[in-house]
Amino acid sequence: MKKDVFDLALFDEYREGNRLEVKKAKGGLPNSLWDTYSSFSNCNGGAIILGVKEREDGSWYTTHLQNENKLLKDFWDTINNRKKVSVNLLNEGNVDTYEINGDVIIVIYVPKADRVYKPVYINDDIFGGTFRRDHEGDYHCSEAEVRGMLRDQAEKSTDSRILINMDLDIFYPETVKSFRSRHIAVNPDHVWHRLDDTSYLERIGAASISDVDGKLHPTVAGLLMFGEEYKIRQEYPEYFLDYREMLDPSIRWTDRLESSSGEWSGNLLDFFFQMERKLFRDLKKPFMLDGITRVDETPVHKAIREALANCIANADFNFARGIVIIKNPETIIIENPGSIITGKAQMLKGGVSEPRNKSIIKMFNLIRIGERAGSGVPDIFSVWNDEGWIPPTVDELYKPDRTVLTLAFSKKQATSGKNKRQTEKTSDKRKKQAEKTSGNGKTADNKQTIIEFITQKGIAKTAEIADAVGLSQPRVRVLLAELVAEGIVEPQGEGRARVYTSKV
Repeated sequence: MKKDVFDLALFDEYREGNRLEVKKAKGGLPNSLWDTYSSFSNCNGGAIILGVKEREDGSWYTTHLQNENKLLKDFWDTINNRKKVSVNLLNEGNVDTYEINGDVIIVIYVPKADRVYKPVYINDDIFGGTFRRDHEGDYHCSEAEVRGMLRDQAEKSTDSRILINMDLDIFYPETVKSFRSRHIAVNPDHVWHRLDDTSYLERIGAASISDVDGKLHPTVAGLLMFGEEYKIRQEYPEYFLDYREMLDPSIRWTDRLESSSGEWSGNLLDFFFQMERKLFRDLKKPFMLDGITRVDETPVHKAIREALANCIANADFNFARGIVIIKNPETIIIENPGSIITGKAQMLKGGVSEPRNKSIIKMFNLIRIGERAGSGVPDIFSVWNDEGWIPPTVDELYKPDRTVLTLAFSKKQATSGKNKRQTEKTSDKRKKQAEKTSGNGKTADNKQTIIEFITQKGIAKTAEIADAVGLSQPRVRVLLAELVAEGIVEPQGEGRARVYTSKV
């Protein structure tokens, strides 16, 4: 982890960010150190550097740190005090002392906490002392975010919980029939095919006998997969599934599907197969034979199916806004509520399967969906690389917790070193020109550039947009406010966590 987060040789190049924080520590350990320790632990880890201050331009300088031995003793005494810090994730290997410019600095490497330790909080106050990190610093987690981390602590999947206040009549018969038909198609000799629906639903984990009354009741997984939308919302008021297709810029939606429309069941299984049909509709299907059987699926089809299953397997329906899938001419954006349990780095690496909804993914496995445990996301990246497309992006957002996968169908641009240098020079010129030029014509051009960037990326923060279009963040905020008022872009989240998506 150390070199990935902090390298002394790059000291003069560093700036504070989501994984780096500097503290001058002139008068002893700063209280804010513990906010940052909580933040890094509850996000993706990071390094806290004592004896360094930030200049106005963001660059760093050393602060002539003294009494480092006392600072280290105070640090270890405090981090092992459970009244101050809920859990010590560190050992001696996580703290290093360096000399730079004749001064001493102390670097504390904070790892991402395992889900069983989250939330990591301070001052013996789980709701008031839990922090996370965003682009601009540490922030207090909301009660909803804390409860989300507490749910993820459990070894037993939350979707296996038995709903003793519901009976088996909550299941939508057509969805159950559809699932059983698919199961027969992929595994015609399975012993469960002889069972009646009630026994079958118990075997697959959609129903279970309660210790409270000794009767069979739906599980959370059964309700979400086979229930009707209005019954699902009795248990999950924030439950929502939303598909938006925007293929014609002159039309707001070329296709729209919502779980709350009342025109279909609104459950996860039916949503999955409707999404599969809609997302596959425009994909090429080359004619291929396996013996005498036609094979009409490509690796791209399989990758998108894996992405859909992964989205559902990791959704936390206690959070607002639900699952959102957006199809544009050049991208598919798949969003689910909930953070990444294993962390973004582990998800991209693969090899560890820890879905939030274990019972749901087991049901999908029965019909041969989402079977590649721990390798789904790396497989998607591999397919996109083989196609020569821009690599997918995975964004983990907070306030509320959301995971966003963006699949772009644009080809990579191969550039030589000379062309790359020319591109950079052109970009610099464009940035300078944008800063010098004003007027309605330029404003329209800047807005169009912002719209194009958001549309291509799918979801973007103000800082990202400013960097991409070569404008200051205050100017971009003004233009974004105008685009929101015009109904062209849509803000999501509040404060530092606010992001923007395109509505055209």
